[in-house]
Amino acid sequence: MPFSHLPPLLASALSARGYDGLTDVQSAVVVEEAHGRDLLVSAQTGSGKTVAFGLALAENLLDENGRVPANTGPLALVIAPTRELALQVSRELGWLYREAGAHIATCVGGMDASKERRNLRGGAQIVVGTPGRLRDHLERGALNLTGLRAAVLDEADEMLDMGFREELEEILDATPQGRRTLLFSATLPRQIVALAGRYQNEALRISTIGNDNRGHGDIAYQAMTVAPPEVENAVVNLLRYHEAETAILFCATREKVRHLHAILQERGFAVVALSGEHTQSERNHAMQALRDRRARVCVATDVAARGIDLPGVSLVVHVEIPRDAEALQHRSGRTGRAGKKGTAVLIVPYPRRKRVESMLRHARIEAEWMDPPTAEMIRKQDRERLLEKLLQPMDIDEEDRELGARLLEQLGAEQVAAALVNAHRAKLPQPEELTANTPEARKAAQEQRHRSGFEDTVWFRMDIGRSQGADPKWILPTLCRRGHVSKNEIGAIRIGPAETFVQIPRNIADKFADAANRTGEAEREAGDESIGIERSATGPREMARQNRRRGHSGGPAGQRVSPKPHRKGGGAKPYRAKPNADGGGPGKPVRKGKPFKKKPPRK
Repeated sequence: MPFSHLPPLLASALSARGYDGLTDVQSAVVVEEAHGRDLLVSAQTGSGKTVAFGLALAENLLDENGRVPANTGPLALVIAPTRELALQVSRELGWLYREAGAHIATCVGGMDASKERRNLRGGAQIVVGTPGRLRDHLERGALNLTGLRAAVLDEADEMLDMGFREELEEILDATPQGRRTLLFSATLPRQIVALAGRYQNEALRISTIGNDNRGHGDIAYQAMTVAPPEVENAVVNLLRYHEAETAILFCATREKVRHLHAILQERGFAVVALSGEHTQSERNHAMQALRDRRARVCVATDVAARGIDLPGVSLVVHVEIPRDAEALQHRSGRTGRAGKKGTAVLIVPYPRRKRVESMLRHARIEAEWMDPPTAEMIRKQDRERLLEKLLQPMDIDEEDRELGARLLEQLGAEQVAAALVNAHRAKLPQPEELTANTPEARKAAQEQRHRSGFEDTVWFRMDIGRSQGADPKWILPTLCRRGHVSKNEIGAIRIGPAETFVQIPRNIADKFADAANRTGEAEREAGDESIGIERSATGPREMARQNRRRGHSGGPAGQRVSPKPHRKGGGAKPYRAKPNADGGGPGKPVRKGKPFKKKPPRK
């Protein structure tokens, strides 16, 4: 029996779950040398760390009968950085210790705190939670840790990165002196080692990450270069080409998640979204839809990069480039888990290739550079998948057989087969035609500076700039309201120190100018202070050059800002440029109307 060295009830749970052996980290924490000791464990994402510390806790949770004693209060505490990871840990420990009779209380932000307190009062032996909510229960007296035997810090590096050091220290300081401390972390930076030194006693250090390769051995990395405007089309083609059981698409911002989620829904994909703007209830529904196979695609920010363990994730797509090598690995680690193979794809706009190559070198990841799947490649894959599906043995009842015979009589075999293929294809989103990855296309993408429809534009000037607090967040809606245009009809916005320039397509410039004048007059008549908007004969660059020729270095018109601080006030003192007698340009700078006098050289 492969688990004969484990407690019988845990061995039975592993076998029922389909385990035929332990991963490296799971084996390392149950060896005789690890019994009773504090553990400092570094293991790569997806290596089975949750089950690993679940097995390690057995000696602290199980009595002589191999069961968890009832109504004892918390014996083990697991702290995780995010709600999603805490809920995942709770589920994993739930099936592992179900036969042993463990009662698990989960305490995370966004859930019903009163229900959590009832679970704690009910004698939960295992408590899983996030730092903020656990500290809240501790301070309110709902969480009693005096009988705790073991504490686990899962993804400890992430908790410190998120600023939870104070919460962790308060929680650990409330635990008994003799408890075990198991610290699990994907990386072991200096601050993790310092935390371990304070709260652990002669910890056994375990690492299952190879020194020569930080990449995940079960993940095939691919990098695909695309024209910048075709990133979303490349995502569509990737999803259609792979037809993954579950795919996760990572974006950098909530806005991008929202936009891509809408795009994919419109194309016919079964897709859900996960980001910081969703409530806990919405996240739970999204995760359940993925587990039930009602959805097959998840668009997410990095909030989902740690701790979410979805069954059958075979494809991870980095729609927007990760911020660094660590983020790349944590995102990619959602696939290739528990011995299964996975694919991680980076979609790289042409101008960003060098940055991605540098990131991959830093992460010691070998990625295969390739072009995104074309529409023809996808159609070929569709044909192969359909043939494979239809040629599989199937049970046909008498009613289906009778209907098939009637169709053959009326249409013939070839037409029936064609209708079957057509019905299958009708359910699939259509692939996109992408620009060929040629030197000409890359050069055109590199040189492209304007959005489509903004090749011929007119500059408009607003009499407000950075010194008056100008910001695109409110300038854009102001332009839409004043000029009666949509945000898609506004081009570049260039904010200067005292003025702002805006691009408007020439074909709507007259309409925009007329509306801006009318709304401006209406605001002034109502007694409101209105921002001036007028057509400009020059753009921001020409105006800047004119200012430099006149002696202006960026202040309001007619002023020149000295780089030296004023002696008393500490700020920059404005100097007026005195014109020449013929008015043709700046003469000597004056201060309070008096010309500067050169100081005599020092003797």
